[in-house]
Amino acid sequence: MGMDDIFQGQAKERLREMISEERYLHSLGVADTAAELAERWGASVEKARIAGLMHDCGKSPSKNILLKRVLEFGIVMDEIEQSEPQLLHGHVSAELALREFGIDDQEILSSIRYHTTGRVSMSLLEKIIYLADYIEPGRDFPGVDELRELAGQDLDMAVLRAMDLTLIHVIRRGLLIHPRTVAARNWLISSRRDTNN
Repeated sequence: MGMDDIFQGQAKERLREMISEERYLHSLGVADTAAELAERWGASVEKARIAGLMHDCGKSPSKNILLKRVLEFGIVMDEIEQSEPQLLHGHVSAELALREFGIDDQEILSSIRYHTTGRVSMSLLEKIIYLADYIEPGRDFPGVDELRELAGQDLDMAVLRAMDLTLIHVIRRGLLIHPRTVAARNWLISSRRDTNN
């Protein structure tokens, strides 16, 4: 199945069968938001829409199903991911997008893979999917409207703010912080400093 027909009814229906209705609606919201951000910031709207739609295709309410897929796909977990398996759904989703939907575009797969943690040297599409997941219309938390506004003015600053809010949330819940997010945040701050100097 090529990228051109990914949005044909069959693929959407297949996705709908793989995830909960709530997750499906969230994915539609992320796809639309990603497309808007891509248009605003000069990325491929088609790639953004596909990545947004597929970003959670491997998310399962069952930890066992998630870990079974991790083993099946040969995904190597680090120590943090072993302790916080929900962080693995990006890796699983990227594998499913490739194996089940035939999406072999590395930029799309990478933006799906790292949409939860971010990473150093994020591409434009990776930033867009990370942020779209955070600010899609179904999201409702204090500061989300300001973040949506910021996303149209300064993409990097909006991604940075989303990372900050994520880290605060993770700390409050007493969960482990993935070093990839810390490294991504530090990279973004350093990049902004280099650009402004």
